[in-house]
Amino acid sequence: MSGHSKWATTKHKKAVIDAKRGKMFAKLIKNIEVAARTGGSDPSGNPTLYDAIQKAKKSSVPNDNIERARKRGGGEEAGGADWQTITYEGYGPNGVAILIECLTDNRNRAAGEVRTAMTRNGGNMADPGSVSYLFTRKGVVVLEKNDRSEDDLLEVVLEAGAEEINDLGDSFEIVSEASDLIPVRTALVDAGIDYDSADPDFRASVEVPVDAEGARKVFKLVDALEDCDDVQNVYTNVDVSDEVLAELDA
Repeated sequence: MSGHSKWATTKHKKAVIDAKRGKMFAKLIKNIEVAARTGGSDPSGNPTLYDAIQKAKKSSVPNDNIERARKRGGGEEAGGADWQTITYEGYGPNGVAILIECLTDNRNRAAGEVRTAMTRNGGNMADPGSVSYLFTRKGVVVLEKNDRSEDDLLEVVLEAGAEEINDLGDSFEIVSEASDLIPVRTALVDAGIDYDSADPDFRASVEVPVDAEGARKVFKLVDALEDCDDVQNVYTNVDVSDEVLAELDA
């Protein structure tokens, strides 16, 4: 029977991965639709749409789905939903601050999903403004190193508004003001440098260090929130050290 149970486990894991992949596809498709509605359906004149499409392609979203979302957002095809962006705030285990960005066509459903995920995983909802002051909106571009140094990149993006470049191991992360995200990615394109993603992000001004048990609880809550259909992004001010990450991996 061991072979059978192994297949059952594999099948379950595959179902979980497929479900997560399906949710990720849905989120990427929503981004394309909203970008096309906000800035027009021509990617060459709408950098946000261009980046949303590139991100979807790199995540293996089928081209047909991408094209339909672009047309729905631009009004070329019927069926586009009235997506609204809503941000919820709360606290997780160890007093970690959490910002939850939703893109939804049903505010009540989104609120219910988020509240359930929070309360079942050691979190509490908070009033608007309770934790958002701890976060600053930034623009973040991630790209593979490809034998480039930080100095090489700085020469290209400094005048466009880049504030810092962080070494992520195999890749670099370029951080700027949110309003400088498009100038920074345009400077990279003009210099012939390919990048993996260019997204607005929230960065915390004060971080909360946690031990391995605290990190496990926070990660579990973030996973539950990201599983909600209406949740697009989850930001926290948790600080997980390399030692704690190594302990979790072990």
